[in-house]
Amino acid sequence: MQLHQQISFLSDGSDTVCDLQLYLSPEAKPIVDWFQLSMKLTVLDQYDKGLVHCDAVLGEERREQLERLKWARWHGNLYKALYKIDDIASLIYHCEETYPKFKPLRKAVEELRPYIRNNRHLIPNDGERYRNGEAIATEFVESTVPQMVSKWFCKKQQMQWSKRGAHLRLQTRVNTLNRELDAVFKRWYPDMQVEEIPDTASSPASPCS
Repeated sequence: MQLHQQISFLSDGSDTVCDLQLYLSPEAKPIVDWFQLSMKLTVLDQYDKGLVHCDAVLGEERREQLERLKWARWHGNLYKALYKIDDIASLIYHCEETYPKFKPLRKAVEELRPYIRNNRHLIPNDGERYRNGEAIATEFVESTVPQMVSKWFCKKQQMQWSKRGAHLRLQTRVNTLNRELDAVFKRWYPDMQVEEIPDTASSPASPCS
């Protein structure tokens, strides 16, 4: 990475993370990860499924508004997205007395509005980015890290990792994904010959012998 290279960083949009990105690269372009918002919308969708059992008509209307919110956010139309959040907020008060999970539902809706409004300068048109082949989410990282860490710290398995050991293994995994592991070994052992390993993910499968 060059100092003035233009790079897009995907994150949850928090100030501390964006400050770090701009520190690493002054020309960085912080972008809110689509995965972050999709998780919040998934929570709302789960509440809506429960609401359907209490009030079928209201529940379906809520889910329809939620789909319109997803569409507006996906295409970067934040004005319309905020408008749809207001529509959803006005609908939920009709179920205040009948829906047992009304309070957490209201909290989830109320937290979504300031999240989008405060990060509107970091939210792109993900539909356009997707069509152009640009990255829009990092869910493979978000889901892999907790899964790997949970497995290493599981007390039921034969060997339980220490925090330092798990951290070092994650660093090794990152170097492997970035194809930098051979460079690390060469730096540690200059005389060591590293054999090139073919990329099996992109090469055609060979027939079994």
